[in-house]
Amino acid sequence: MERTLSFTLNGKAATVKADDERMLLWVLRSDLGLTGSKFGCGEGLCGACTVILEKEAVRACVTPLKSVAGKHVMTIEGLGQNGLHKVQQAFLSHHAFQCGYCTPGMILTAYALLLKTPHPTREQIALHLEDNLCRCAAHGRILDAVQEAAGTAKVGA
Repeated sequence: MERTLSFTLNGKAATVKADDERMLLWVLRSDLGLTGSKFGCGEGLCGACTVILEKEAVRACVTPLKSVAGKHVMTIEGLGQNGLHKVQQAFLSHHAFQCGYCTPGMILTAYALLLKTPHPTREQIALHLEDNLCRCAAHGRILDAVQEAAGTAKVGA
């Protein structure tokens, strides 16, 4: 059923008219022009489409639009609105990406972890990111970047 839904997107009011069963990813990408969240598997398994919903990392490809009505959604575009966030900067500093396709999802998943656990161990970071897939073999640099952003990196490591 098509209806008008309102929610907060990257700190600003957003209103869209769409089928409330339509997946959030397609509303963000096609209707609102926010292409940072990527389509990967379409089943919520790879993490390329990750966004933040009420401070939790969720997979936008399996999140129906109706579930965000009246809530706060943040995309990768919203994270760096006032300059790079420390997680984004750490990813750059550590070259924690190659092709970059998974990077927005990795960054937002790491951001959600740091909201709940500001100083996670490397093991906690690895466990939290294990469902975000990267085919470029940048996992070590990704872990290094999140550790730096959390302030838990070992000096000289």
